[in-house]
Amino acid sequence: MASIAGKVAIITGASRGIGRAIALKLAGNGASIVVNYAGNAGKAQEVVAEIEKLGVEAIAVQADVSKIPDIQRLFEQTLERFGKVDILVNNAGIAFYKPITQVSEEDFDAIFAINVKGTYFTCQQAAQHMVEGGRIINFSSSTTAMMLPTYSAYVGTKGAVEQITRVLAKELGAKAIAVNVISPGPTDTELFREGKTQEQIDRLAQMAAFGSWEMCKKSPM
Repeated sequence: MASIAGKVAIITGASRGIGRAIALKLAGNGASIVVNYAGNAGKAQEVVAEIEKLGVEAIAVQADVSKIPDIQRLFEQTLERFGKVDILVNNAGIAFYKPITQVSEEDFDAIFAINVKGTYFTCQQAAQHMVEGGRIINFSSSTTAMMLPTYSAYVGTKGAVEQITRVLAKELGAKAIAVNVISPGPTDTELFREGKTQEQIDRLAQMAAFGSWEMCKKSPM
């Protein structure tokens, strides 16, 4: 990765899992980091401490991305501390896996509020406040290309994120803001393991590009 020294990056859901790894990777290449979290302040502060050891600045900002006032406050605090936003990584998300007959209205509203509404309105704030030449990275999933039973609600949110990204890539291109989407394969995180049996986890792990968690950990990334 090229040096991004002096850039300011907001990573949503950065207190653990993929978000934490992204925060540390960007910090390692010189960016100042805003560690967004919803509820676990302790974990977020641990990430901040790790980043500061790398010699760059970081702050933790609590914000529930399903709530627009929280999103606005996330950007306000970022601008107050750093004066600009160069990079937005929309990593925050939730997942559940249920047959359609068992999905409640509350389930549906919750997953779309965080995965879709959160992504959409953080992009809205970025469109208003991000510097020219900024970067937005949204998160989808490789499961959008599969027909996995019980994934209908989750895949529905990620399909929406992909379509939003396609439109915004064109819409924000006039401001030289690049908008892209990442679709990870199976990744061994707390969120991935939630609600799955060990047999399901092992089977999905074999679908990873390297064929197993052990091989993924040996990757130079």
